[in-house]
Amino acid sequence: MAEVRWTPQAADNLEAVTEFIAKDSPHYASLFAINVLRAVERLVDFPESGRIVPEKNDPQIREIILGNYRIVYRLRQGTAELLTIHHATRPLDMSKLS
Repeated sequence: MAEVRWTPQAADNLEAVTEFIAKDSPHYASLFAINVLRAVERLVDFPESGRIVPEKNDPQIREIILGNYRIVYRLRQGTAELLTIHHATRPLDMSKLS
């Protein structure tokens, strides 16, 4: 079992995306947030279930694809550390993966 830890960056990303979606549909914003939390919750039992981030090619940096978003996390000593939630159509800012 792994511990899941949110970085301030990832928490801010979730809040920003949810607020953006809520401008058009509070209902879908709520569903998005629930789906993110469920996807992240699976990391407790399956921390290596995400694919390796292709831009980084580091087995410790992984991601879960959820619709149009990439939930990027780092595996570190029994912890899945959430780094960012990023829209998949935009280039990934590698500085957010440090």
